[in-house]
Amino acid sequence: MTGPEVLKSLSRLLGSKIQSRIEFRHETTFTIQPEDLREVTKFCRDEMSFDYLIDISSVDNLGEEPRFEVVYQILSRARRVRLRIRVPVPESDPSIESLTPIWRGANFMEREVWDLFGIRFIEHPDLRRVLLYEEFRGHPLRKDYPVNLVQPRVPERKVEGTFVDEQSHNKLMRLKKTLGSKH
Repeated sequence: MTGPEVLKSLSRLLGSKIQSRIEFRHETTFTIQPEDLREVTKFCRDEMSFDYLIDISSVDNLGEEPRFEVVYQILSRARRVRLRIRVPVPESDPSIESLTPIWRGANFMEREVWDLFGIRFIEHPDLRRVLLYEEFRGHPLRKDYPVNLVQPRVPERKVEGTFVDEQSHNKLMRLKKTLGSKH
C-alpha cells in the first residue's frame, strides 16, 4: 500500500472522527476533536503502523476561537508515511488528554507545550516546567504574553550532591591531574 493509499484508507476508517482533511505539498493534515484524540492515535499506532511520534507542538490563534491547536506529527516507518493531526483547544479550558499512555515519548514534548503555551495535558504523569524555572510567570509563546514582563529573581540553588556537582568535581580532578603532571 502506498502512502496516499494508506491515508485514503485511514480517512475511510476514521470517517466522521475527521473534521477536516488538508492535502498540501504531499503532506496530509487531519483535524479531529479533542475527545477523539486517544482513540484516533491509538488506532493509527495499532492498526495503521504509525509507530513513531515525531513531535507535539502548539499554535496560538489569538483572536480566534478555538484559540489554540495542539499539533501532532506521527510517522509510519514501515510504510514511510507521515501524518499531521491538529486538535483545537479552547481558551476557556486549555487542556487535552495526554498521549503518554500511547507513546511514552510524549512526556517531554507535552511538558514543553505546557511550559511555553500553558496547555494542560490531562493524566500526564509529571506535568511541570521543563525549559523554564518553576517560579517563571506565564507562558512565553502565547501571543498575548507581555514582552516587558519582569520575572521574579530566583536565589541561587545548592548543587552539592547533584549531578552538576559530581560532574564539576570530576572535571576539577582531571584538570588537577593534567596540570600536576606538567609541573
